[in-house]
Amino acid sequence: MSNIFAKAVAFAMTAHEGQTRKDGGWYILHPLEDAVIVSTMTNDLEVLAAAVLHDTVEDTDVTAQDILDNFGERIADLVAHETENKHPEIPAGDSWKIRKTESLAVLKDSGRDSKMLWLGDKLSNMRALARGYDQLGEAVFNWFNEKNPKEQRWYHATILEYISELSDYPAYQEYQTLFNHVFDQYK
Repeated sequence: MSNIFAKAVAFAMTAHEGQTRKDGGWYILHPLEDAVIVSTMTNDLEVLAAAVLHDTVEDTDVTAQDILDNFGERIADLVAHETENKHPEIPAGDSWKIRKTESLAVLKDSGRDSKMLWLGDKLSNMRALARGYDQLGEAVFNWFNEKNPKEQRWYHATILEYISELSDYPAYQEYQTLFNHVFDQYK
């Protein structure tokens, strides 16, 4: 079992090879940061492996079946709870609200392990957003398919509500603080 995390890291590194984030950084650093954040809440290696793998199905050529075949049902289920239906038939800007609404519906009824993954992922994203916001101001929202800060605020506020059972964790508190920093003026 202890090798499952190392296997997940190697798998994610291969899957995300050559990818960059919206801020220009190496993509693989995001799932690794997610796992570091999640490790402050659990030492469950399957949950940590899922954290590293969380974007492989959504953002690479990896399939849900690949995750199931390589990592088993529990990790595949956790990754599935973090994977958006991209609706490739609809332009990304037009499908943003649909995708986020569907994802939030999954999050709302998810278990604690899945909520920890969401918190790790969204805190990592919010850290990058806050850095960009501090450098670029409102222009940071041009990074996204949905450029309206009020819509972005709605999404993150809903996540904070749905994962509030984790509010005793420093990761949740940091997410809340960064959310307030970026979005307070867009109420």
